[in-house]
Amino acid sequence: MKIIVLGAGAWGSALAVSASSNPRAQHAVTLWARDAQQLQAMAQQRENKRYLPGVALPSKLQLNDSPLKGLPALVAQHDLVIVASPMAGLRGLLARLQGSSVPVAWLCKGFEASQGSLPGLMGHEVQAQVAPGLLAGVLSGPSFAQEVAQGQPTALVAASAHASVRDALVHAFHSASLRVYANEDVVGVEVGGAVKNVLAIATGLCDGLHLGLNARAALITRGLAEMTRLGLVLGARAETFMGLSGLGDLVLTATGDLSRNRKVGLALAQGKTLQQAVDELGHVAEGVYCARTVVQRALSLGVDMPIAQSVVDLLDGRIAPGQAVAALMGRGPASEGA
Repeated sequence: MKIIVLGAGAWGSALAVSASSNPRAQHAVTLWARDAQQLQAMAQQRENKRYLPGVALPSKLQLNDSPLKGLPALVAQHDLVIVASPMAGLRGLLARLQGSSVPVAWLCKGFEASQGSLPGLMGHEVQAQVAPGLLAGVLSGPSFAQEVAQGQPTALVAASAHASVRDALVHAFHSASLRVYANEDVVGVEVGGAVKNVLAIATGLCDGLHLGLNARAALITRGLAEMTRLGLVLGARAETFMGLSGLGDLVLTATGDLSRNRKVGLALAQGKTLQQAVDELGHVAEGVYCARTVVQRALSLGVDMPIAQSVVDLLDGRIAPGQAVAALMGRGPASEGA
């Protein structure tokens, strides 16, 4: 199978390494980057030192920095396209792929920033706008790039309305160390992937303030309820949120030490500014950029998301870390199902 990964960040590089290292499949994998200087350094060092340090790039992994205008011709030579850009870059890349007959899947988790009065969109909604004819889907689930690249056991979800896309993703990435499960619920998978990043900031804050394991468990559980409420209104299936892209990804991102969004919460709890927290990461923390959009979308649909709202208030500087906790604990009694 010929696979091309568009985007040489941590996650794109990790999947490219994983697919090209699978001895059973013998895939031909190409990793594309728009930054020619970055790609040249990767070719010389056979390592992505900026985003995936310590992981050797397999000798058979091909590197490519063709101009953006040449992407349609380049992807036409492959059996599967993986878009590994941040959420902010998805629209532009999908527009370049419009008219392609090759299955496409993206990896980013989040909502686009709102455009004026228009709500921010999830990946499948962006694709419906700019490239509605694509056979497309999303690859998601609880996964840190470093562990996938190192061949540690991981399970992901391949979600698409098209069986051909789901099958292509399973064939491309299922291996002895990486299990890929198919799912038709694109909405649920994308809501889970977006909201868990916002909730991970809240959990990092909770842990940074040393509120205890009881508080962490309560926050994750009530956060899952918020995620599910929003997803159901948007048309998702309830069972999706008890699976890998819901509960699984939430637990990993909220508690794992490699989680960038969790690190933002920890830094804010230490009294650092949001800018300081983001600068220290050196990578994108999608929860920072999509938290406002998540809350805006929820409010427009009449969905109550108090934890996510507290994260937004904290990020915008309207409340201090301790006030965020007090606001949540000070809410009136309610049924657990509410």
